[in-house]
Amino acid sequence: MSQTLSTTLQAAPAAARVFLNLLGRIGTGHLELITPDHTRMVFGNAHVGPGATLEIHDWRACGRILRAGDIGLADAWAAGWITSPDLVDLLRLAIRNEAALEPALFGGVLARCWYRLRHWLRPNTRSGSRRNIHQHYDIGNDFYRLWLDPSWTYSAALFDGDYQQPLQQAQQRKYQRIIDTLGLRAGDRVLEIGCGWGGFAEQAARQGIQVHGLTISPSQLEIARQRIDAAGLGALAQLELGDYRDIDGSYDAVVSIEMFEAVGERYWPEYFSTVASRLKPGGQALVQSITIDARHFERYRATADFIQEYIFPGGMLPSVERFERGAARAGLRPVAHHAFGPDYAETLRRWRSAYHAAEAQVSALGLDTHFMRIWDLYFAYCEAAFDEGRTDVVQFHLHKS
Repeated sequence: MSQTLSTTLQAAPAAARVFLNLLGRIGTGHLELITPDHTRMVFGNAHVGPGATLEIHDWRACGRILRAGDIGLADAWAAGWITSPDLVDLLRLAIRNEAALEPALFGGVLARCWYRLRHWLRPNTRSGSRRNIHQHYDIGNDFYRLWLDPSWTYSAALFDGDYQQPLQQAQQRKYQRIIDTLGLRAGDRVLEIGCGWGGFAEQAARQGIQVHGLTISPSQLEIARQRIDAAGLGALAQLELGDYRDIDGSYDAVVSIEMFEAVGERYWPEYFSTVASRLKPGGQALVQSITIDARHFERYRATADFIQEYIFPGGMLPSVERFERGAARAGLRPVAHHAFGPDYAETLRRWRSAYHAAEAQVSALGLDTHFMRIWDLYFAYCEAAFDEGRTDVVQFHLHKS
């Protein structure tokens, strides 16, 4: 050990020394660490990729990460205690070394219990759903306008292998695949649970399909209705503020695009039962949802992560197996599922790039540095998870038995 490194370690607080010892377990790729006194250390094999760099500006980051795992990482990142020239590379390296870095990724027992309790206390009841959704989607349309594509689509695009195409085109491709998979035709009645800013409703209505769309976000509904009216599609697309549990009627098909993640595990049976009840005999549903690898599901459900704490309170991802099992119990037979996780990673790269390009405008909206850094981490965190296969995005095609 060099004299400089020895001096650095001696001067570092106890939590920092524990953290640095933990980094010594890295067995895949390598990490270059820059300490507050600008000492450089390399953990792992410097000649083997993947590689990443982490700069610690304040030793307090180490204790926060050890206590609270990825939530602690978010706190340290938002506070500016740590930085990285490529956050996605850093997160991908962490995922690949998950077993070795477990204490830094999942935190201590007390923190895990505390954050799980906080998550449990934000259930998606009717009133709870409105509060949870308001925290995310009602940040303001001016914010989302800065980095979403012109279709106002906030879900995975379908590139289908062509990563040169514009994001808006890939989003429309996604919508069309849903229409084609369900075999929807002019005159069919479709219930869309979670219509967002109206992208699917507009594309379907342009083909003569009748869409009844629901959202619990007033901000989303405002834009969605404006676009439908501007397109002269008001007779075909009826969009309203409402909870999926309160809707009546009978439909040829149900579509739900990345709303399931906000349902909450304790409400999954009610969600599937509602979808089945709204379908005519022989009707079909297509639900697009982010999923988590089945190998990690039990651990994931036993705690709360950065996304649930900071981004989507009350949210919960299913595994493919859990989703299809729950659907089948409600009389919704899984016909097929289409996974396209790499396309979500690309979607996130496009969003993050647009977000960075609009940083001055985001700041001008009155959103502070803490918010901006948390959202940067959110994009990078999700991109790394999709790139590494920790999460996926799946279109589930279901048939009412």
